[in-house]
This record gives sequence, C-alpha cells and structure tokens, in this order.
Amino acid sequence: MFKSKITTAIAVVALVVALSGSGYSAYRAASKLLPKNSVGSAQVINGSLQKVDFGKKTIAALAGAPGPQGPQGLAGPGGLPGAQGPKGDPGEPGAAGQPGAQGEPGLPGTSISRDGPGANTLSTLDTTGAVGLETSATIGADARGLISYRDGTNGDLKVAHCDDAACTSATKTTLDSTGDVGHHSSIVLGTDGLGLISYSNVTSGALKVAHCTNIPCTSADISTVVGPGAGTGYTSITIGTDGLGLISYRSGTGNLQVAHCANTACASANVITTIDSTGDVGYFTSATIGADGLGLISYRDYTNGHLKVAHCLNVACASGDVNTIDAASNVGAYTSATVGADGLGLISYYDVTNQNLKAAHCTDMICGAANVSTIATTGNTGSYSSVTIGADGLGLISYESGTGVSFAHCSDLACTSANLAPIDTGTDGYTSITAGADGLPLIAYYDFVNGDLKVARCSNSFCAPYFRRR
Repeated sequence: MFKSKITTAIAVVALVVALSGSGYSAYRAASKLLPKNSVGSAQVINGSLQKVDFGKKTIAALAGAPGPQGPQGLAGPGGLPGAQGPKGDPGEPGAAGQPGAQGEPGLPGTSISRDGPGANTLSTLDTTGAVGLETSATIGADARGLISYRDGTNGDLKVAHCDDAACTSATKTTLDSTGDVGHHSSIVLGTDGLGLISYSNVTSGALKVAHCTNIPCTSADISTVVGPGAGTGYTSITIGTDGLGLISYRSGTGNLQVAHCANTACASANVITTIDSTGDVGYFTSATIGADGLGLISYRDYTNGHLKVAHCLNVACASGDVNTIDAASNVGAYTSATVGADGLGLISYYDVTNQNLKAAHCTDMICGAANVSTIATTGNTGSYSSVTIGADGLGLISYESGTGVSFAHCSDLACTSANLAPIDTGTDGYTSITAGADGLPLIAYYDFVNGDLKVARCSNSFCAPYFRRR
C-alpha cells in the first residue's frame, strides 16, 4: 500500500511538470533537500539507500558484534636491516676477579756468569761414614743441585739437596735402607719437576727406582722395576721424548739391557729389552736422548775392551743398533754420554791401556762412527769421568787425575782438545758434573781419603780460579 502511494505521487508530480512546461523549475523543486529528520522508514524504499547515504557514526552504530578471531596468517618476509646506530659509550669497568692459583715454577734458564774473579767453592756435604760413592748430580726444579749417592757404611741410598746455588751446604736424606742398596745410582729431573733415581739392590739383584715426592727429595716412593734375581748393575737413567724414564743397565748375565718406565714415577717398566748380548758387555752405561728424540747409550765391551754405543730405534727402545766407536785395546771404561750443541753425541771415557782421558764425538745422530781424541795424558788420568754441556755450548768433563779431581773444558764442539784445570788435589773418585742455573759447572765427587761427599762449584766456565772475562 505504502509503495503504491509513493509511486502514484511521483507520477502525478511528473505529469504536472510535463503539463506545466517548466521542467527546470520542477527539477529544482524536486532536488531540494528535505528538512532533517523529515524522512522516516515509511518514506524509504527497501534497498534504495547505499553506504554513501549514511554518516560514519551511523555506519559505526550499525556494526554487528565482532566474530571470533581468525587464525594467524603466515609471516611475511623479513624487512631489510636498518642502518647501524652510533656506538654507545663504554660501560664502567667491572670489579676485579679473584687471583688464579700460582702455576708450577718453570725450569731455570742458563747464562754465562759475569761475576767478579774468585776461587772455586769447595764444600763437604756429608761426613757420616764412608759416603759419596757412585754419585750422580742434576739440577732440581728450584735451580739447586740434587745429588744421589751411596752410603757405603750402611749400604743405603741417600740424596743431598743443596741449600744454595753454590751448594755450600745441603739437606741429606736416606731414601732406601732395605738391603745393600744405592749401587750405581743415577739421578735425573722428571717431567713432573721431581727427582727420579735408578740404582741397584745387590742383596736381591733387582733394579730399583726412587721417585721423589717433593723438590728437595726428603722422601720418595720406592719401586722394583726389574728383578729380583736379575743381578743388575751400572744403571743410568734419562727422560725420553714421551716424558717417561729410560734406564740402561748391565744384567747379571753380562748383557746391555734397557727398561722403559710405564709411568712418570716409574713404578714399573712396560718394555725390557736386551740390546747387546755379544760377550760380556754393558759396563759403565750412560744414557741420554739424541737430537732425533731416541735413546743413545755408551758402554764398555769388557770382552774386547772396546767403547760401544747403542742407538734406540724407537722411544721405548724396544730394539736398537750397536756400533763399536773405539776398537783400541782396553778402552771404554767410566763412560759418560751427552749431546752437544751440534746435536751429536759426545762421550768421555778412560783409556785403561794408556791411562788417559779420551773423548769421542759422533759423526751422525745414530753414532755409527766417531772422531776420537785424547784429552788428558799426564799421569794416570781420566777415570770416573762425567760429561755435560756448558752455557757456551762446549763440553765440560770432570774426572780423576793423578793429583785429584780435575776438570776439562772442551775447546771445540768435537772436543779435539781441552783446557785443563785442577779442582781438588789429594782427593779422587766417582765424579758427576752438571751445569747450574747460572751456567757454571757443579761437580759432586767422593773424597777417597776422608770418605766424604764433596761438591765443587766453579767460579767460571773454565773452572780456573780468578779467571775474569773482559
């Protein structure tokens, strides 16, 4: 009814306009806006109003209740990074941390002493009984001398730890007193900074090792490495490139043998090798490590009276090559081996026939051959020799001469000649030489006359009293 009435009204208006003949006036009258709120639902045709016919507030008011939120869409690609901002101001320094634990002391370096001229220092360290036999000296981790030796009166193994660099006095300790022990002792500084000593037990015929439990070696852990019943003697210990001890010795059957320690303390040996069994060999063994990192051992062939050298073929010395270095009759007693600044072996020894001190300089790392030189010839000289390398890279040799304990400073790497100097007249026997932290020679020896352990600390590299380098 409503729709028909409006349609009729519009038709009437259109007819009136057409009949009046004034279409423009009728158009203006029809396009004039009606007053506000003059149009109601009765005046609106359903579906005729569009969104543009409503105001924002009306549209907002007509919105229905929001539906449930749809699922999140996929993340869009990341945008390009923005420009880096300016560097901020440094923050305040943090609080200081707690100090760390002190590290282990390093081994001392060496140098040539530049002290003023002076005499060599001679000191008596032990006088209780017949002490100081079969000495062996090294420098400890505290840069002080450490000396192993035999107490002949009691049949004990003892150690002296020097109280100062010159070793004017020492702390003495008995390490092993079980049986007749301490024969042919040899001491070296282990990779743990503690002394390691090989020696023989004559009572049981065993090869034993003492591992110091502290730097002064006031106590030690004692282990039997070979035997008992092996009849070992003439021991010499060095430290291999694996950080483990390597011990050369003579077996009771007259062979040169080598024991490779199984651990740092050498509580046992994991390899025991017979290197030379031709004749009665293995006397006066002296072991060192060559420039190739393998063991080099000098010793005497008693059957033939020759000086021989064994070169290990691996670190554990499970096998080795043997070479005769000096084939002259009746030589090779009291051998001592080291490696020179040229990386070649240097061996001091006694020529029994001629009663001379000799030196053999290897021509290659395996010591397949050597150049042999006679160093000292005056009187009966050259027994109980011991060799090391000085701060100048040249060999230093201590030995028994006809007048007492003497010293030789090699004049070249091959030790074809040497400067000789007396150390202590009227005493002799069982010398052992090492170079101190100051580069000066330190010699431990046995005073046969008084039965004492003594030490000489040289005032210069030549052991010449009051020598002064300009």
